[in-house]
Amino acid sequence: MPSHVARPANPTLWTLTAGRVPELSGSLPSRCDTVVIGGGFTGLTAALHLARAGRSVIVLESGQLGAGASGMNAGFVVPNFAKADPATVRQKLPRAKADALLSLVGAGADQVFATIAEEHISCDAAQTGWLQPAYGDDMAQILRQRAKDWTEIGRPVEFLDARAIRDETGMEIYSGGLIDHSGGTIHPLDYLYGLARAVMRRGGVIRENARVERVERNSGGWRVAFAGHEIETDAVILATNAFTDGVASRMGRTGVPLKVYQVATRPIDAETVARIAPNRRPVGDTRSNLFTYRLDRDNRLISGGMAINPIGAFERVGQAVVDRLTSELRLPHHPGIEIVWTGTAIMTPDFLPRLYRFGDGFFGGIGCNGRGIAMTAQLGRTLARLALGEAAQSQPIPLQSSRPLPFHAFTPLVASLALAHARFQDWRTGHQ
Repeated sequence: MPSHVARPANPTLWTLTAGRVPELSGSLPSRCDTVVIGGGFTGLTAALHLARAGRSVIVLESGQLGAGASGMNAGFVVPNFAKADPATVRQKLPRAKADALLSLVGAGADQVFATIAEEHISCDAAQTGWLQPAYGDDMAQILRQRAKDWTEIGRPVEFLDARAIRDETGMEIYSGGLIDHSGGTIHPLDYLYGLARAVMRRGGVIRENARVERVERNSGGWRVAFAGHEIETDAVILATNAFTDGVASRMGRTGVPLKVYQVATRPIDAETVARIAPNRRPVGDTRSNLFTYRLDRDNRLISGGMAINPIGAFERVGQAVVDRLTSELRLPHHPGIEIVWTGTAIMTPDFLPRLYRFGDGFFGGIGCNGRGIAMTAQLGRTLARLALGEAAQSQPIPLQSSRPLPFHAFTPLVASLALAHARFQDWRTGHQ
């Protein structure tokens, strides 16, 4: 199995199984067309679109590639909203804007897999579809309507009855479910490395350990300062997700950070794989205390969870997640834990993606809300369009000013209380 020493301080399954780390060579110019702050999926996708358009671009990553959420997720490629559906989006936005946003988000997975093909990125890409089983008859009716709504705007989504979901998962607790045939899975760190190489092939420059200290206006645009360097640029893109230090605080404090634990088991046997994932489709059900699973290339099960109490959570959550996999999937024996890792996701209050303008030519984007691979493909492309001078009014994601959430420091406590309530709701539903 090809591997390399884990680069981030928090080793993951991906650091242990990734291919070669890209060599970030090239001189650092004092001026470029666009500076991208953040070297995750969003930032590198934006940089790639800018480089494809012939613009000079520099990506500044405060740590190492993959040390943030882009290297810490579970590799699900899911082209929809975590806590919203077409009907909800149409209630929140004017119909034309809503439909434009739905079309953008619904095509997110296709965009990911298209980029992988175009740039010849080796990342275990499998566009096998994504399953969302319905827990309870009421939720089945909601998903039936949701599938219809997505189908009406041209997405390859359909509703499956309880028997079909049982055949797909081996589980008998569901009342049907939704399948989006454009979804799938990837090796997220190899995908990130592939995006970095694609940017550099087109002349882009990427710098790690380049924490941006200041972004200031000047007569010709913007001045970006980091680690004793200054770069003059016409446009700036902020793509720092949940980080809240330095320049990143402009966006990171506008959402609720969620510490998510991911777990990979040791490989399971082929007979079990054929029963619980005959088409190797990733699964994420509708319970408030979400149950998810997918397989990696070596048939490890990957799932995740959160902790109500963060003290000692690393080992406790890892064990609880694998215990739940064993019970829910009726595994013939406990597969054991290969590795546990953790990262931070961020949720916007309305669960929709957001674009921010921090000044003329200075834009930011956030709000993947647990759909970080498919959503970043579209968020990065939209940010690139803004940096290229396209009108904000023509973009499908609403542009707004950034406002920190009140009492942001206490939001993790709110998230813990919400998780406790979600578990109670699932228990109550199961006992009705």
